Amino acid sequence: MSNIAVFSQAGLPSVQSLSTALRKLESDVGPAGTVILKMDKTGHWVFGADQTEIEDGSVWAVNPFSFVHGSIAWGDGEVLGEKMVSVSQPLPELDVAPPGAKKGWETQVGLSLKCMSGEDKGMEARFSSTSVGGKRAVQTLALAIAEQVEADPTKPVPVVTLLVEHYQHKSYGKIFTPVFSINEWMSLDAEPEAPPVVAEVAAAAITAAVEKSIVPNRRRRAVA
Repeated sequence: MSNIAVFSQAGLPSVQSLSTALRKLESDVGPAGTVILKMDKTGHWVFGADQTEIEDGSVWAVNPFSFVHGSIAWGDGEVLGEKMVSVSQPLPELDVAPPGAKKGWETQVGLSLKCMSGEDKGMEARFSSTSVGGKRAVQTLALAIAEQVEADPTKPVPVVTLLVEHYQHKSYGKIFTPVFSINEWMSLDAEPEAPPVVAEVAAAAITAAVEKSIVPNRRRRAVA
């Protein structure tokens, strides 16, 4: 991994304030990225309008100041309303859900991250979720950052690999859930030089997932 400044400190609150703000996600269970990152129904991490799969083994730095919470109202495949604020602020008050919102207001959490390796290096993305599994993944990562900040506030940025788990639902079959697997921690303006073991561990995890049929073995692609 070549040298790269991760997140500028300009305009950001103090690192010491992270712990209290991030722990709000435990009871709730910034700047948006340039592309939308999500996990599709088949258990693949994809981004952008073309639903391009992320590169196998890629690593991502999570902006610890980017965690948000709030609500979103979905219509028929389109967002009818969204109210999101930083986790350092109280949840926004809600009016009556917009007409056509199929599930009314749904609780949503999110974060921003940047790709640190491979062909997508430097790309910034936003991940948000209303699902139980997605919210749990964000919550787990937020609490890990809170604990890290309490232990070592000089390195609040987690570098993660995007993985997947699944469980069997009696009505809907196999349900895939996202996992932010932490490889290392670094400072906001770090110039990381990831040890080879990070890539090896990530590759081994993906291989194991394929072998267990958690993630189908497919080439990276974009939907036409």
